Amino acid sequence: MDAVPAPPRPLVAIRYCPKCRWLTRAAWLAQELLITFPDEIDVLLSPGSSGIFDVTLDGALLFSRSTAERFPEPKELKQSIRDRIAPDRPLGHSDR
Repeated sequence: MDAVPAPPRPLVAIRYCPKCRWLTRAAWLAQELLITFPDEIDVLLSPGSSGIFDVTLDGALLFSRSTAERFPEPKELKQSIRDRIAPDRPLGHSDR
């Protein structure tokens, strides 16, 4: 009997500028998201063009450093992702 494949999980992509040395920041945010949503999302780190630091969920832009003129806080990304994939799920201290 063939196993039915699991449906794909939402994909969070973090596109960062390697020339700016933002890989460490991207990896830290990926870790924070995977700790909060261990079985609910996949995370992709992707080197991009000069100065970029964008976070998307299934292709929809969640955060852009160039637009916000700052880096995202883990709390705001967690809330934004939760609101889209599991709106009723509590986030504990990240909800405060």
